[in-house]
Amino acid sequence: MLTGAHVVIYSKDADADRAFFRDVLGFRFVDAGHGWLIFALPGAEAAFHPHDENNKHEMYFVCDDLKAQMASLGKKGVRFGEIAEEQWGTRTAISLPGGGEIGLYEPKHPLTFGKGIKARKGSTGGKGSKARGRKKR
Repeated sequence: MLTGAHVVIYSKDADADRAFFRDVLGFRFVDAGHGWLIFALPGAEAAFHPHDENNKHEMYFVCDDLKAQMASLGKKGVRFGEIAEEQWGTRTAISLPGGGEIGLYEPKHPLTFGKGIKARKGSTGGKGSKARGRKKR
């Protein structure tokens, strides 16, 4: 049984980015030893997009009000990239102290997590078909 997912973020200044996740974003964490912090993240989902390369990954935090989230984090000194409107949501990027970025967006699509959300399990498998849930016994 799968019990979770572990995201690895490579950074030129991992200590600064760990401090950002701990002190600015306020994520809970465990110390795996010698100050190696592993952070609990909010609900997650995975999507697969066509691309001409394999092993290319992106990470986005999801919020329900992008402008409010940016204002809240901005008060803590967080810097952001430009805001862009996409078919799937309104997005920006959070600038990390180590020089990298993590996406932040307000989705326009249904989510698999959150209040009142019932994710579906299984699929009919056809292109464009809607997933159909299975009843638990």
